[in-house]
Amino acid sequence: MKKLLFVYNARAGKSQISSQLSDVIDTFTKEGYLVTTYPTQYKLDAFEKIKDMAPQYDLVVVSGGDGTLSEAVKGLMQCDVRVPLGYIPAGSTNDFARSVAIPKNMIKAAKNAVTGKRFPIDIGSFNGEFYCYVAAFGAFTDVSYETPQSIKNIFGHMAYILQCVKSVGRLEAYSLVVEHDGETIEGDFVLGMISNALSVGGMTQLVTKKDVAFDDGLFEVILIKMPNSPLEFQSLLTRLVVGDLDPKHFVTFKTSSMRITSESEIKWTLDGEAGGSYSVVEIGIHKRAIDIVIPPELIGD
Repeated sequence: MKKLLFVYNARAGKSQISSQLSDVIDTFTKEGYLVTTYPTQYKLDAFEKIKDMAPQYDLVVVSGGDGTLSEAVKGLMQCDVRVPLGYIPAGSTNDFARSVAIPKNMIKAAKNAVTGKRFPIDIGSFNGEFYCYVAAFGAFTDVSYETPQSIKNIFGHMAYILQCVKSVGRLEAYSLVVEHDGETIEGDFVLGMISNALSVGGMTQLVTKKDVAFDDGLFEVILIKMPNSPLEFQSLLTRLVVGDLDPKHFVTFKTSSMRITSESEIKWTLDGEAGGSYSVVEIGIHKRAIDIVIPPELIGD
């Protein structure tokens, strides 16, 4: 009998996994899996359990927010055996699930995890630490991990929006030297993202499907130049949301590796979680490093 390790964060999102846990496990069982279930107990618990236990299983499935997914990816990147990863989104934003069209409905997502197709995706490295879909700094990027879980459970994605509105007046310029592919860019920036997703922070128009390939060994970079005022920044956010990234205000490119140097340490987030403060950052891409289970129609023939 095939063996499945199911790791879930019962506190993610509005804790809806708790009420559907029996149906989710039944979905796995009906597809011929012997299921081991583990509810995470603390931060990085998913990472530790998957790193240690994944090689004993045919399939790993996780349920939680983007942070739980990120922990799973980090755990699998530590394994010598390549084990596929299924995902049941249960967070407030679920950027990666949006990007690869994993269903919001938990039972449908569980069904996809055991009947979908394996697809190899690129994984980022950030000063030696792995991340799944986005490394970011600057305005609003700390909202996801500074918003209390209790508030996110009540208001969902709206909690992020409320926190962002409160942060508009606290803009800070970061003087950076960005080196990539033989090019050097210098300037003052208010926000930056190095991503491999169609949705970041719930914003789904940052890049189009034709611009993103999850297995091409390249991540998309967006840097927003420092605006003259909070009002101008609000205008730039509107342009960002609709994908109007004119070069006067935005720097955009694709890369497989880059180095960012700043005059002082900058706080970063990795997949929506606190990623530490650094003055020098090295980012690289591990091409087709993890197999994730996605709906078959996204792969085609």
